[in-house]
Amino acid sequence: MSTPELISPRSPRVVAARRLAKRNFRGKDRLFIAEGPQAVREAVEHRGSTGQPTLVELFTTVEAAERYATIIDAARAAGARVHLASDAVLAEVSQTVTPQGLVGVCRFLDSPFEDIIAARPRLVAVLAHVRDPGNAGTVLRCADAAGADAVILTDASVDLYNPKSVRASVGSLFHLPVAVGVPVEQAVEGLKSVGVRILAADGAGEDDLDDELDAGTMGGPTAWVFGNEAWGLPEETRALADAVVRVPIHGKAESLNLATAAAVCLYASARAQRPRTGS
Repeated sequence: MSTPELISPRSPRVVAARRLAKRNFRGKDRLFIAEGPQAVREAVEHRGSTGQPTLVELFTTVEAAERYATIIDAARAAGARVHLASDAVLAEVSQTVTPQGLVGVCRFLDSPFEDIIAARPRLVAVLAHVRDPGNAGTVLRCADAAGADAVILTDASVDLYNPKSVRASVGSLFHLPVAVGVPVEQAVEGLKSVGVRILAADGAGEDDLDDELDAGTMGGPTAWVFGNEAWGLPEETRALADAVVRVPIHGKAESLNLATAAAVCLYASARAQRPRTGS
């Protein structure tokens, strides 16, 4: 078995990676942490808009290097610096209680909002005032699963690169364009300019999701706007939408949480947009 080369938690490389736990350092370095085999595998395969590999650096334990040899080889082939590290070093750079043995340092990968608009998207998730990083990552994952073309995080929402957001996306962060820091008014105006219908998801919405589906109004390009976990969408944001839509509650539950409601809405649009096959 190989011996770790990086054993001191006080090493400059370890200190540099560890500080990415803080948003101001992430923004300054334009780097973030991705942990675990799934996220690191996706990072290895991802390329930014300039063609640069997204994964810059990889810390791995001896055991993980042996278990995930294919990922390690691919990381080296992509030009990432690979450090065989001690368990103490992994614990230092990891953002989880139980590290999985692989911690990658990645370049920021968000897309310019203008590029998303130029691609004329058909299904978009807009996170307005979403503050919980786990929810943001989960909605991103739902959007990816539903086949959305992009996700937009407004300037009032959580940091895309928060470690909890990255983990909750389970690799989906690397799958579709994400714009960050866009004022909600700019996001709505830009999407409307390319023919996208804006639907605000709100439990107190005037329109019912089932009625929208029955009326056949959801087959065109659509952007869903999701609000804050506790207080939903402010009136001024609701007023920007073409319709404010509620997910119907057929049972006795008081409401749905943000991520569940987002999954229902995005999949409803995805189904409405898919061409029907068969008789």
